[in-house]
Amino acid sequence: MKTILVTGGAGFIGGNFVLQMLHEQDARIVNLDKLTYAGNPDTLAAVQDHPRHVFVQGDIGDRALVSRLLHEHAVDAVVNFAAESHVDRSIDGPAAFIETNVLGTFNLLDSTRDYWARLDADARAAFRFLHVSTDEVYGSLGTTGAFTETTAYAPNSPYSASKAASDHLVRAWHHTYGLPVLTTNCSNNYGPFQFPEKLIPLMIAKARAGEPLPIYGDGSNVRDWLYVEDHCRAIARVLAAGRPGEVYNIGGNSEKTNLEVVDTLCALLDEALPDAPHRPHARLKQFVTDRPGHDQRYAIDASKLQRELGWSPQETFETGLRKTLHWYLDNQTWVQRVMDGSYLGQRLGTGTAA
Repeated sequence: MKTILVTGGAGFIGGNFVLQMLHEQDARIVNLDKLTYAGNPDTLAAVQDHPRHVFVQGDIGDRALVSRLLHEHAVDAVVNFAAESHVDRSIDGPAAFIETNVLGTFNLLDSTRDYWARLDADARAAFRFLHVSTDEVYGSLGTTGAFTETTAYAPNSPYSASKAASDHLVRAWHHTYGLPVLTTNCSNNYGPFQFPEKLIPLMIAKARAGEPLPIYGDGSNVRDWLYVEDHCRAIARVLAAGRPGEVYNIGGNSEKTNLEVVDTLCALLDEALPDAPHRPHARLKQFVTDRPGHDQRYAIDASKLQRELGWSPQETFETGLRKTLHWYLDNQTWVQRVMDGSYLGQRLGTGTAA
C-alpha cells in the first residue's frame, strides 16, 4: 500500500483528489493543508475518521514539518496541490502568490529531495513528486490552436507567473538532482467543493440570491472546462504510469466562452428552480469592466495523456455542469460555512487593492 503526501488536500481540487483516492484506491493519504480561506475541513467530512487518512494543518514552507511527515510516514509519493490559485486575488495582492507558489514549492521540493536521497535504490526509483499546475502558464491563444506540452511559457498574470516559476523549479530539481518528478497542466476546473469566488459557483450563488451576474468585458473570453473528478482521475493515472521528467496536459475538450457558460447555467437554473422569483435567470446577466490583462483564450491539447496513458474525460461540459449545479443546490450548508465573512461575492481583481 502506497503512502502519498498530498499538499493542499483540503482545497477544491486537492480535496476531490483525496476523496477519490480513498474511495477508489488502496492508498494511505497524509494530507497537509495550511487551511487558508480556500482550504476547508468540511470538504473532508466524509473521510474525517477514515483509517487511511491523516490530516495535518501546516505550511509547505515549513521544512521541519514536511521533513518530519515524509520520514514519519515513509512517504512513497508527493502530490502538490498547495497553491494560491485565483487570478483576481493575484492582481490585488501578488505577494501571497510568490510566497506560496514559488517559495513554498521550493521548500517542498528541497525537503523532498533530501528525504528521497536517503531512500534505498528501489525506493528512490519508485518514488514520485507530482506537481499540479495550470494551462495559464502558457499565456493567451488566438482564435485557433491549442496548448501542448512543448508550448513556450508566456504567463500574463501574477498568478500564472508564480505557477510558471514553480513549474521551472520542478523541472530543474529533476534535471539537476534527479528527483523523479511529474508535472500536469490543467484547464479550468469546476465541480463540487469549489470556493465561490470562481465563475461557476459564484454565478450559482448570485443567481439564487437574485443578484446581478457579472460577466467580464463582452463575455467572449474562452476557456476549456474540465470536470474536477475527471482531472483527479487523470492525476492518479499520471502518478501511477507517467514517465519521470515528463509534462502532461489535462483538458476537458470543452471550449466555451464565459457568456456561453453563464447562459448554459442560467438555463439549468431555470429548469432546476422552476418556482424561483428570479426566472428567467438570464435577465440577471450584467456586463462589467474587464479584468486587467485578461487572457482571451485557453485551449488544451490532451492527446499525449490519452495516447500514452489512456485517459480521456468521462464528463461532457453539459453533464458535468448539471452535476455541479445540483451539488451546490443540495449542499447549501457547505456554501454558507465557507462564506465566512472574508469573501461575500464582491468584485476582486480590479488592481486597486493595497
